[in-house]
Amino acid sequence: MNTESVSNYLTKPEQLTYQVIRPFQRFFRNEASSTILLMGATVIALVWANAPFGASYHHLWETDLVIGVGDFAVSHSLREWIDEGLMSIFFFIVGLEIKREVLVGELATLKKAFFPVAAAVGGMLVPAAVYYFFNRGLPTTHGWGIPMATDIAFALGAIFVLRNRVPLSLRIFLSAFAIADDIGAVLVIAIFYTQEIVAHYFVISLILVLCIAAANFFGVRETLPYGLLGILLWFAILGSGLHATVAGIVVAAFIPAKGLYNTDQFLQKTQSYLSEFQCPPDGCGFSVMQNERHRNAILSIELACHNAETPLQRLEHALHPWVAFAVIPLFALVNAGLTFGGMNLVEVFTSPVTLGITLGLFLGKPIGVTLFAYLAVMSGMASLPSGAKWPHILGAGFLGGIGFTMSLFISGLSFDTHEMQDYAKIGIILGSLISGLVGLILLYAFSNQNRSPD
Repeated sequence: MNTESVSNYLTKPEQLTYQVIRPFQRFFRNEASSTILLMGATVIALVWANAPFGASYHHLWETDLVIGVGDFAVSHSLREWIDEGLMSIFFFIVGLEIKREVLVGELATLKKAFFPVAAAVGGMLVPAAVYYFFNRGLPTTHGWGIPMATDIAFALGAIFVLRNRVPLSLRIFLSAFAIADDIGAVLVIAIFYTQEIVAHYFVISLILVLCIAAANFFGVRETLPYGLLGILLWFAILGSGLHATVAGIVVAAFIPAKGLYNTDQFLQKTQSYLSEFQCPPDGCGFSVMQNERHRNAILSIELACHNAETPLQRLEHALHPWVAFAVIPLFALVNAGLTFGGMNLVEVFTSPVTLGITLGLFLGKPIGVTLFAYLAVMSGMASLPSGAKWPHILGAGFLGGIGFTMSLFISGLSFDTHEMQDYAKIGIILGSLISGLVGLILLYAFSNQNRSPD
């Protein structure tokens, strides 16, 4: 039923409300729309941090917030609650996407996975090497993980601008490559950015993981037990010394990927319920409330859909809009602000940190992605995506240099001083911006050369 036919059933006030709400619905259903909010939050953070009242920016996010019951209390700044708390939901969604791709997507078989995984490995190793080249022997060497990451929201948002100018297989490759990149980033955070392990909290974490695994093994399909155990796991991992966002990935790994009904059972049940809709020649009427049998059939169909849908699907669909349109923009608002006042620009742009990150994203990413992808094809273990050519892969490699969200996240783990964090932010913003623009220009130019004349 199209927009016009729906509108015909509505009263004038309802039509006005529908016309006002409909554009917002379309906006939030559009995958690229989250990129607009992310860019807006970044601009607001930069303007706010450099405004005459810019001190309020850092003061607000450093405000302490205590959450606790009785003698048990956890105190963190607002920035830490967002970076370690809300971002755990982001990592949970990343974990669900990884599991889906490994089970049924572009990482489901070795042959399908080898090309994007090889590209992701190159896209991590070469940028890290570029950063290390500029920072070897310096205390800032620890930031080598910053240019390794790809921001999947920004990258897919950028490629969305080109729409049908690039083959669909390239968008699929970019998604699979970014997800494989996320796996690497999570491993880097868990292994190399953990300061120390508190043994008793770590043991509690392992016990909770076993409980979550047991829930999966015994076929628990309701999401509430996983949510409650996940919250407990978050607190335990926070106390263990590991970064608390690891909890999101761990819980996601055990979310069931099978529904209560298989496809045959679902079709059998829904067809029997649909047979309840026997209408007279003049129709059943607009409102289902007029027929009790129809109401019951609809409720039964809704239950069948719920039982056929996997918990993994249900959680991913429910949480993805909140992460894309709230968590990630809020993270950018909190972390992207840097104060330019008092900065020595010559010192900033010649800093090993800024150069390492900027060139790691802008040069290291496309070189690493393209080189390792080429080696994968030459080895005979992979092939180019259908319809894609090497300039497409190079362009996607440049878009992979948009490392905004994950790079900011890792920079917060790498440096303790505001000065080094600001240098890192400049490198991330500069490297991501140049990478995105060059990637779009390259893909646009190549697609124009290969379009058939109208």
